[in-house]
Amino acid sequence: MTISLQTLPIVNAALNFLSAILLLTGYYLIKTKRPQFHKIAMLSAFGTSTLFLISYLIYHFQAGAKPYPLLDWTRSVYYSILISHIILAITILPLALWTLTLALKKKFVRHKGIARVVFPIWIYVSITGIVIYWMLYER
Repeated sequence: MTISLQTLPIVNAALNFLSAILLLTGYYLIKTKRPQFHKIAMLSAFGTSTLFLISYLIYHFQAGAKPYPLLDWTRSVYYSILISHIILAITILPLALWTLTLALKKKFVRHKGIARVVFPIWIYVSITGIVIYWMLYER
């Protein structure tokens, strides 16, 4: 199966969606005291987010940026979401790596502390990635 450049935006949205589902699943699993399944869900979320980043970079290096086409009130909403998404997306990679490293080193007290900060940022980035796709390609 070959993925064309034109299909990468929907692939990226799907990866963001899957990431969000895995993150929420991981959160549920740790809250219900199932750490082994939590680990699987969170490693899967990290892998999915990594695939997203690779796909996103390939698309934008090949296709460039796509400007928001509307000149109505949704334009300011779109750019507000986009700017916050980009800033937080840049921060999520090192934060997620740090959180993952702490967990793999079994430094769970520190892991839990940083995860309380990283989790909502990561969820926000995943969900706003879907919103951005929808506003840019599906509206």
